[in-house]
Amino acid sequence: MVPISLRMKTIADMVPMGLSVADIGCDHGFVSIYLVTERQARHAIAMDVNEGPLIRAKEHIRQYGLEDAIETRLSDGAKKLECDETDAAVVAGMGGRLIIRIIEDSLDKFKSMKSFVISPHSDISLVRESLAAKGFVLEDEEMVFDEGKYYVIMRYSYQDVAVNLTSAQKKYGPCLIEKKHPVLCEYLRYEHEKMIQIEKRLSDEMLSSNEKKDALIHRTEQVRADMKEIEELLSQIEK
Repeated sequence: MVPISLRMKTIADMVPMGLSVADIGCDHGFVSIYLVTERQARHAIAMDVNEGPLIRAKEHIRQYGLEDAIETRLSDGAKKLECDETDAAVVAGMGGRLIIRIIEDSLDKFKSMKSFVISPHSDISLVRESLAAKGFVLEDEEMVFDEGKYYVIMRYSYQDVAVNLTSAQKKYGPCLIEKKHPVLCEYLRYEHEKMIQIEKRLSDEMLSSNEKKDALIHRTEQVRADMKEIEELLSQIEK
């Protein structure tokens, strides 16, 4: 049994069957190991910008006897990956802006892949907007709650099609909305409750101080707009 979390298993399971995969930012290497041991990938390249994670990944690959199926490579993003060398990639365990930078730095490589799976820890709206503008199409999404946090996992392919996303789709995911994903519904309710508390705190601050009142009013209006968007989305999903 490969010791991976629900989040990492979901990421690996989003990779289409039978492809060769670049695991970019591989950390311990267990995603590559899982993909190969489950026969989901025929070959994997575990890549990381730091030597330490690659040393750990090599040890784990050796423990599973997979030296012939998984190679390791020191690389800043996908820079040491040849174009058309793999059919797919996984880019996970990092912030959204870094994922965008990795893709932009090796744009032709990601365009040549059949698909790639990403799981940004931040700036998810920006990631969706950026990839849509570059002609990448969202094929599928999943959402999990793991170890106290919500994670979104997305699979893209290049189709040279510009996609216009609504505000709600950028924030919460067109596929997740279409699926009426139960974890998304849970997350929306969680976010809505947080916003109620933020609105109350802002209201208390306005009553107790005249300083920065305009900024507090503006922030309150933003929070209320976000709350309304969530309420409308939940109403749409729960019909």
